Amino acid sequence: MGLRKVGVVGVGTMGQGIAEMLAFNGLDVYMVEHSNERLIQMIAVIEQSLDKQMERWALTLAEKKLIMSRIHPIESLQELADCELVIETITEDLDRKIAIFEQLDRLCGPDIIIASNTSTLSLTELASVTQYPERVIGMHFVYPVMKTNLVEIVRGLKTSNETFTRTKDFVEEVIHKKSIMVFESAGFVTTRLICLFINEALHVLEENVASAEDIDSAMRIGYSFQNGPLEMADRFGLDAVLAALERMFREYGELKYRPSILLKKMVRGGHLGVKSGMGFFQYDKDGDRQ
Repeated sequence: MGLRKVGVVGVGTMGQGIAEMLAFNGLDVYMVEHSNERLIQMIAVIEQSLDKQMERWALTLAEKKLIMSRIHPIESLQELADCELVIETITEDLDRKIAIFEQLDRLCGPDIIIASNTSTLSLTELASVTQYPERVIGMHFVYPVMKTNLVEIVRGLKTSNETFTRTKDFVEEVIHKKSIMVFESAGFVTTRLICLFINEALHVLEENVASAEDIDSAMRIGYSFQNGPLEMADRFGLDAVLAALERMFREYGELKYRPSILLKKMVRGGHLGVKSGMGFFQYDKDGDRQ
């Protein structure tokens, strides 16, 4: 798949990671956000991420400059019309995503793939507002995007075989990640399983079976997890974990998806994890554990 220009709509944590990864793989990335201030802030975050790689001798200054030169902040969706692939990665708000897809469908030619990074919402519902639902697909990247080599490629009801094949080729041949095919289901594979894992860890903590530190140590040391479940929740964002569990609870109606009371309290108190500096653990402005 010889595309060179990719649009990214929404540059939050996932959008920033996706944009950095695409530019790292030699693609020109066109980033759009609802405010210019937000764009400037996220470009600074990407630069900071590249600086950290330089500190570890994983990147040279010349490579950093080349990557940054491929990232293009733009002011409106209209400027994505020339892109060969557009990835939507705004917050998990169905109405806002539908509005974005309606606009992208009008602006992008019928051969342009429109993908969503949603982890819980229906691709079929997003595609239903478009004139060409067969070109709508899910590309669910796993956090952290640069380090995690998996992408869930999610097929909606009307996603065509051609769209799936082109997306799979892009994932595996252009950005060099492994892919799995998922048929639409709330939470897909990764979100569905990891949120249940986190929720059960929260119940263990609520019941005073073990401390947060010891729960995470048990899974890191005993089962070779990179991060324990509670630090995972902090890094995903406790509000994002809560929203995913609540959506799956509504979708499936099973008690195992009902969010922990502790999780709700943490979110209500503004303890959202890395993004707020405080969750189950404390973090500095660079997202490192204190």
